[in-house]
Amino acid sequence: MTPPPSGPVCAGASQYASYPTFSSYVRARGPVLLRTARSLTANPSDAEDLLQTALAKTFVAWERIEDHRALDGYVRRALLNTRTSQWRKRKVDEFVCEELPEPTGLPEPDPAERQVLHDAMWRAVLKLPERQRQMVVLRYYEDLSEAQTAEVLGVSVGTVKSAVSRALGKLREDPELTPVR
Repeated sequence: MTPPPSGPVCAGASQYASYPTFSSYVRARGPVLLRTARSLTANPSDAEDLLQTALAKTFVAWERIEDHRALDGYVRRALLNTRTSQWRKRKVDEFVCEELPEPTGLPEPDPAERQVLHDAMWRAVLKLPERQRQMVVLRYYEDLSEAQTAEVLGVSVGTVKSAVSRALGKLREDPELTPVR
């Protein structure tokens, strides 16, 4: 294949002239853009497909993009718009039927077993040092956010995060809770 003639002789010459710039952009920024795509999808293959689609849209609009310093923003917007469109078009497997099907899945846990688990968990929480116990109770029993817990106890959010992390580590190691896992 011969390259297209240069200059105004070829009507599509500007398309060919911009391709090396687009290629160098993709080579330079591809890994960063792929990380963005991965954060929007559930698996790496979907992320690669999403990025490919966004880059195809960018290539089509390449000559209309006036400020090439804002390309990352353009491609990120294309990623978000494409992902939103995919999400809206997703197939929903719902069927209309005369009767409700019997639930298939795990049977409901025995209420007595749930109570045994609840009691074991509470005993393990009571073994924690007072400050950690306060934070665990506020975070998980009272369902407060880290910021709300920090405000109630008059400590920083970082203190709450580290103390709760240490407390959860101790709970994971509690021998009374080992059979539950």
